[in-house]
Amino acid sequence: MTPNSGSFVFDIHEIGRKAHPLKVLLVEPQKSRKYHTPYPPLALLKLATYHERKGDFVKLENGISENGFEPDTIYITSLFTYAWEPVHEAIRFYSNRYKKARVIVGGVYASLCPDHLKERFGDRIEICGGVVPELDALLPAYWLIPEWKTSILFSSRGCIRKCPFCSVPQLEPKFEARKSIKHLIYPGHRKVVFWDNNILVSPYWRNIFSELEESGLKVDFNQGLDARLLTEETVLRLKRLKAPIVRLAYDTKGVKESVKKGIGLLKNTGISGRRIVVYCLFNYLDTPTDFVERMKDLLSWGVVSYPMRYQALEPGPKDSYISPNWTKEQLE
Repeated sequence: MTPNSGSFVFDIHEIGRKAHPLKVLLVEPQKSRKYHTPYPPLALLKLATYHERKGDFVKLENGISENGFEPDTIYITSLFTYAWEPVHEAIRFYSNRYKKARVIVGGVYASLCPDHLKERFGDRIEICGGVVPELDALLPAYWLIPEWKTSILFSSRGCIRKCPFCSVPQLEPKFEARKSIKHLIYPGHRKVVFWDNNILVSPYWRNIFSELEESGLKVDFNQGLDARLLTEETVLRLKRLKAPIVRLAYDTKGVKESVKKGIGLLKNTGISGRRIVVYCLFNYLDTPTDFVERMKDLLSWGVVSYPMRYQALEPGPKDSYISPNWTKEQLE
């Protein structure tokens, strides 16, 4: 199965046109070993904001539930391609239970592999592929999950690097950036988590950092910072933020000197090695020897390594892909 982004896309404007308020059910597949994430479903929360502003009735559901709510429209989200089975379970249940409702499936798996979904569910579902700009600009409906105290946001979409192992070029092919993120931070939250793929590419990163500094909130650049873009200015600005952990990536030997230099800049500003976490890709085009050398580099540089096993973009069980340069025994 070849990943295929955006083959089937529903029209958010079309669904917004109706004669009466809609009943909208937002479904996150059942969290489990097969479908695990510590974060709430961001896109569903943005859809909740969108529909509530239009006067629609919204209900957020995790997993399969007989809740007595008779929806006109059902949105089902998805995670990575290896977590497709719980998504199918949710689709089967809700499409059979509410036969008159529109069923719209989105998220990473749906965007990368729409054919995989269509082969199994045909015209019973509609697929929302990629990013919907009208939704992306909205503050998520965090009031639906009052126990959650962290704002998750994108100050930019896309990445200039186009790494072959990454799904971002398919999900977010064009780099776009926001001038401000104030409107995406929910009042009362204690922390901000960025899901930007390469925030330092943004021409507005200085303004974003200033807004974060003014907010006084804890910050996590969860997807990591591009070591090749670290300068004395960026690390000095970074030090002024409440960022307990600074994340980088050392995916290939080709970026060794950039990563080493970036770590040196961070340490020279007073950010200790135990606060620097470096993602280290393996099981792609590397060899076990290459991976061990990169891990040894990180040890010698005095930072925390975080091995990241490559997962294929095609649907399949997690950790089922084995690179030609690796063996099952080596990966275990």
